[in-house]
Amino acid sequence: MTAQAPAFDPGDFRRALGSFATGVTIITTRDGDGEPVGLTVNSFNSVSLNPPLVLWSLANEARSLPAFRDAEYWAVHILATDQEALSTRFAKRGEDKFSDLDLERGLGDIPLLPGCSARFQCRTASRYQGGDHLIFIGEVADFDHSNNPPLVFHGGRYAHATQRVSTKPGEPYLAGSFGEDFLGYLLGRSHFRFFSRIRPYLEKAGLSDEEFYVLSAMTLKPTMSSADLGKLTAGVLDETSDRTVDSLIARELLTRETLADGATCYRLSDRGREIALELISAAKAVESQVLAGLGPDEDTVLKSLLNQLLGVLDPDVGSIWHPDDPRGSNA
Repeated sequence: MTAQAPAFDPGDFRRALGSFATGVTIITTRDGDGEPVGLTVNSFNSVSLNPPLVLWSLANEARSLPAFRDAEYWAVHILATDQEALSTRFAKRGEDKFSDLDLERGLGDIPLLPGCSARFQCRTASRYQGGDHLIFIGEVADFDHSNNPPLVFHGGRYAHATQRVSTKPGEPYLAGSFGEDFLGYLLGRSHFRFFSRIRPYLEKAGLSDEEFYVLSAMTLKPTMSSADLGKLTAGVLDETSDRTVDSLIARELLTRETLADGATCYRLSDRGREIALELISAAKAVESQVLAGLGPDEDTVLKSLLNQLLGVLDPDVGSIWHPDDPRGSNA
């Protein structure tokens, strides 16, 4: 007598499978009418090097199943870390997924997407029924790849792949002290070294670090309430906040206004906006030079992680830019 597998919750099973990090792919082909067809898939895997075979699977109820089942050729695109929006677009139903895309043409006129980490053009070798999915085996007829890090999917969320530093951090001299892999050391030294390249531009404009912080942040929101300004400076300027704002007002770079409801708000003056944009342009140039030293697309990974870290350390920071308050609207 054959033992039956124990019953388990499909949702728990899906979450357990999500523990395995996968790359994110888009599979494309053309249907019988010659129209491009594509969808986001994370079931892609390699099968054999000789002959070169790959596989992926598609749900039996998928609307695109007939197109892929009848196709001679299809392409697998391994998405790069900056193609999250493209993955989301091809995961949705009922929209023109290929609209405004700069497509290339592959074998059998299949549509090819640019900017990917890798692309494999495949000829259908075989198909197998596997439960509620149809499994496609393809023989790779052509491929290309780049140095762009791949987009990763793990635990139901997008993630970013990056190279790990192979050098071992130095051991601290005093037992119990932090080493050079301590987060505070890494962030602190990076901040000071980064700002040392921007500071000459600030000195030329006669601005302090604190004044530049407020002035540049004000460019993100043309009218800022006193409450939002307090959130912006809390934990950053603190006791120097009032002095910094008063200095910018005295120099006519910032204005303080009282609204009809009695609330106080702040705006950039025309001169303040002009100086802020000049300095931001210079800072952006410095940023480009610094980030050029990282690997391809690792700047995206770095900024994503820093945004997550900021959300952990300062959960209220997002509310500063919330659009619900008409006084802070960009309209």
